[in-house]
Amino acid sequence: MSFQPAVLEGVLERITFANEETGYTVARVAPARRKDAGPDGDLLTVVGSLLGAQPGESLRMEGRWGSHPQYGRQFTVENYTTVLPATIQGIRRYLGSGLIKGIGPRIADRIVTHFGLRTLDVIEEDAARLVEVPGLGPKRTRKIAAAWEEQKAIKEVMIFLQSVGVSTSIAVRIYKKYGDESISVVREHPYRLAADVWGIGFLTADRIAQSVGIPHDSPERVQAGLRYALSQSADQGHCFLPEERLIADAVKLLQVDTGLVIECLDALAADEEGVVRERVPHPDEPGDTLTAVYLPPFHRAETALAAQLRRLLHTREDRLSAFADVDWERALAWLARRTGAELAPEQHDAVRLALTRKVAVLTGGPGCGKSFTVRSVVELARAKGAQVLLAAPTGRAAKRLAELTGADASTVHRLLELKPGGDAAYDRERPLQADLLVVDEASMLDLLLANKLVKAVPPGAHLLLVGDVDQLPSVGAGEVLRDLLAEGGPVPAVRLTRIFRQAQQSGVVTNAHRINAGQPPLTQGLPDFFLFPEEDTEAAGRLTVEVAARRIPAKFGLDARRDVQVLAPMHRGPAGAGALNGLLQQEITPGRPSVPEKRFGGRVFRVGDKVTQIRNNYDKGVSGVFNGTVGVVTGLNPEEQTLTVRTDEDEEVEYDFAELDELAHAYAVTIHRSQGSEYPAVVIPVTTGAWMMLQRNLLYTAVTRAKRLVVLVGSRRALAQAVRTVSAGRRHTMLDHRLRTVGGEA
Repeated sequence: MSFQPAVLEGVLERITFANEETGYTVARVAPARRKDAGPDGDLLTVVGSLLGAQPGESLRMEGRWGSHPQYGRQFTVENYTTVLPATIQGIRRYLGSGLIKGIGPRIADRIVTHFGLRTLDVIEEDAARLVEVPGLGPKRTRKIAAAWEEQKAIKEVMIFLQSVGVSTSIAVRIYKKYGDESISVVREHPYRLAADVWGIGFLTADRIAQSVGIPHDSPERVQAGLRYALSQSADQGHCFLPEERLIADAVKLLQVDTGLVIECLDALAADEEGVVRERVPHPDEPGDTLTAVYLPPFHRAETALAAQLRRLLHTREDRLSAFADVDWERALAWLARRTGAELAPEQHDAVRLALTRKVAVLTGGPGCGKSFTVRSVVELARAKGAQVLLAAPTGRAAKRLAELTGADASTVHRLLELKPGGDAAYDRERPLQADLLVVDEASMLDLLLANKLVKAVPPGAHLLLVGDVDQLPSVGAGEVLRDLLAEGGPVPAVRLTRIFRQAQQSGVVTNAHRINAGQPPLTQGLPDFFLFPEEDTEAAGRLTVEVAARRIPAKFGLDARRDVQVLAPMHRGPAGAGALNGLLQQEITPGRPSVPEKRFGGRVFRVGDKVTQIRNNYDKGVSGVFNGTVGVVTGLNPEEQTLTVRTDEDEEVEYDFAELDELAHAYAVTIHRSQGSEYPAVVIPVTTGAWMMLQRNLLYTAVTRAKRLVVLVGSRRALAQAVRTVSAGRRHTMLDHRLRTVGGEA
């Protein structure tokens, strides 16, 4: 490719591709000079870093001309500046592009018709005059003026951050967090960004710090790196790291001396909000100990959860005291008449346990009667006039629980009324009004959420946790359900093992239990469980899309968007959730002139898209919107720069365009993200491309998400690998140990 230094001026017409992580952009530009135009006088292709540039803006780009073997003549941008447009048409296009909140094409046309070439000067110098424009009142005028000022300030931050490759959305977040102090914070305290701004991790903050001259061996850098290593381990499910491993991870990450890391760790341990070090029993070497290093929120939550569970277990008060001396034979006979079915002996044990012990766990696989057992517990408790609350970690699981029991059920977050910042309205000082609290899908409860929940259980109330311990552990840190079931622990539990006759007829249930027992699933002769063999990973990805979007809807009459869910072992790769989402969107919600859409980074959001929230945001919706919440895009307003999602909980949630990095498409999701959900049909690509991720509990979790139908697509060899590979190692958690010893205080 031949290059020559050059300057190109033109209007950015559209962005065809943008990588939010690297800033690499492919765009189409209408050149200002005729000599720069393409051979047919059409738009030019421009590639390179165009972070912050918006369609409709006039740009002055410095770079080089070249020729791409496939795409022909193109301009590679090395840096650019925004130039305000100087023609009526350019101003109209610029204002109508959605750049300024409150101005869409219709309003832009009115403003430019009224003020002509002076339009931008008026907005800049005397925005109050916008009330002269027909249809613009004082309220809209003030909003436009504020949006113009904010856009200018954000642009300044963006230009400053451009050299270190920070994405547009993150620049907006930095500005929203720090306002006019943005540039001084970035210059003087760049590591604050990793703690304060969602979407900025240590690596991005470190790149910024390097560019503003913070030394490689600065204590501030090393301490930030240690915190990052601990937060990364929490993202992988660990509540703490052994000190030796933390030091080794930090040395590798930071490329500094071990002595400096140890010094900085000592300094963090001396700071109340730094880290907590504690000697704990070694999980693999009886009689030995190790030093555990926690981030403070995880240490507080673990000690508090253990203490509160022990308090609940040992309190003398009992809100279900009527069951202490109940005639169980009569009670179960009444229950059988009411429900039309009798409990199996182990179900009877579980019902009795839940109603006579303050904390109990019910676990078991699909088809073993967990649901009917829960319904029986609720029926008996209500018959004695008890106040029963029902909850689950996800909206879908809560709906299922409500349908099962005929009573209201809510998500744990709504039940606790989490407030902005994450504090709950209900806690130890203001407990829930309940005699019995039943929580389904308890394998999803991570340490932090479980702590909030258990704190809100009033003394004497009964807590029943229901879940399948053989599924994947929670997405967040900890493995609470497994810790509560640990041998020798104080929490009583029943494990249901008998598969009921009706469930035995289901290939989905049969194969789930086969997989859990380390046996290969049966893939022939079943009406609800299929394998489409395909050894090539890329071809398996394409076949997955065809099965989910066309074959299942045609054969089973299911809706591709609502009823069919693709569950991938991993996000990356040709059969990963990322690539499959793009292909499934093309099939299910293709771009059409009549369907509004918004490009954000490398994604395009359209009305009708199936989406999922990818972070906890306590400031959205009635009680926050949480990681894993699924919904459908129902509205898109370019003028107000907002996108509306109707969630599974039937709540309308509005997102500013700058917040769209909180959303991802959900036609395909990773198996980890599917926990707590249930779908009529699931399609699971099982390929050698995901070899390192293939584990028994991963496949088991995916299969147990299906109500009616499972289709596996991919390699028999990969399937065999998944069935025989048992998950390696436990998470670093001390909850089971704390439950067996005297717990800390809440």
